[in-house]
Amino acid sequence: MRIIQATLEHLDLLTPLFVKYREFYGSLPYPDSSRAFLEKRLRRKESVIYLALADDDDKKLMGFCQLYPSFSSLSLKRVWILNDIYVAEDARRQLVADNLIRTAKKMAKETQAVRMRVSTSSNNEVAQKTYESIGFKEDTEFKNYVLPISDEL
Repeated sequence: MRIIQATLEHLDLLTPLFVKYREFYGSLPYPDSSRAFLEKRLRRKESVIYLALADDDDKKLMGFCQLYPSFSSLSLKRVWILNDIYVAEDARRQLVADNLIRTAKKMAKETQAVRMRVSTSSNNEVAQKTYESIGFKEDTEFKNYVLPISDEL
């Protein structure tokens, strides 16, 4: 497999797998909105997306990951958030996620980031084992909270 950084030219290849990723987490597909979302991120350079392509077929997307930049005021450095990662069903158990994360880690080092962060559902044991095998440590120091933002004031 080959890992490449996505560009606008990859939107048609990426969108169907991104839609499957959203469906995996219970979101409605919305392919047009999903494509527009990805296009905005890439155009505005608001995220970095890596694609895992099959060696023998540039049109076969095995998986992807999307990272968003953040910063740490305490360390005065960049932090990368591994926000999305998904492997196509027919490409699982081929170390696709491992290769995507290792590429992301290399980019994080090159941009002098202090760390990468990732969250996953508490029952996604496969993902947890993958993250831990690559060197991610569970954050036991901080408890995370979410504040939903609604249209109501």
